[in-house]
Amino acid sequence: MSTFLTAEWRKLIMAQYEVAPATLAPWLPHGVEMDLYQGRCCVSLVGFLFDRVRVKGLAIPFHTRFEEVNLRFYVRRTEPDGTLRRGVVFVREFVPRAAITLIANALYEEPYATLPTRSSILHSQGSLSVEYAWKHNGKWYSLAVEASPEQRPIAAGSEEEFLTEHYWGYTKLRDGSTSVYEVQHPRWNIYPISSHTISTDLGALYGPAFAYLDGQRPSSVLLAEGSAVSVHSGVSLRA
Repeated sequence: MSTFLTAEWRKLIMAQYEVAPATLAPWLPHGVEMDLYQGRCCVSLVGFLFDRVRVKGLAIPFHTRFEEVNLRFYVRRTEPDGTLRRGVVFVREFVPRAAITLIANALYEEPYATLPTRSSILHSQGSLSVEYAWKHNGKWYSLAVEASPEQRPIAAGSEEEFLTEHYWGYTKLRDGSTSVYEVQHPRWNIYPISSHTISTDLGALYGPAFAYLDGQRPSSVLLAEGSAVSVHSGVSLRA
């Protein structure tokens, strides 16, 4: 696979909600299965800063730094040689740049859509505040955390490791086939969170199947520092 995009993903807020696997069946691509953590299936509402973006090595003016908010779930696939690949599937990804949505939808059938977004990352003595906000149907929603500014490594076998150590993206294409691409990045560090605030309408953003999650407290929330990433071009998944 050739490298399609390089960037930095920074200050990732990930809020997890437990769901029944059947809820996600309409989005499950052919050739993969749900990946569970200790028997639990979850979706993650994720907000992060997309920075230093290069497409095929080129910086596109006004498209090198922006926010993304997405809803994703976790899958796995055992290759014919026995290799286990752990990946993610996106229900929908929101960005503020229409050109990115157009390219992602037209060329790769990635489920991008365009919404106004904004972010705030504030460091103060002994505190780190991160917030991502997006505007839908005339109303602003947000995902925010307060955390200690001291990073710590992710513990082996932890939920944080499960959520962040998925390095493949699987896309269900319109013709029923599956596209797969690799995302490369080093292991991330996380920040201890002291509080979080979530204001959203998951039903309106992602469909009626997720409406019941609105108002529910997430099962977990994490803040990862992120890193430089390389996203490889997608290829058709072989049976």
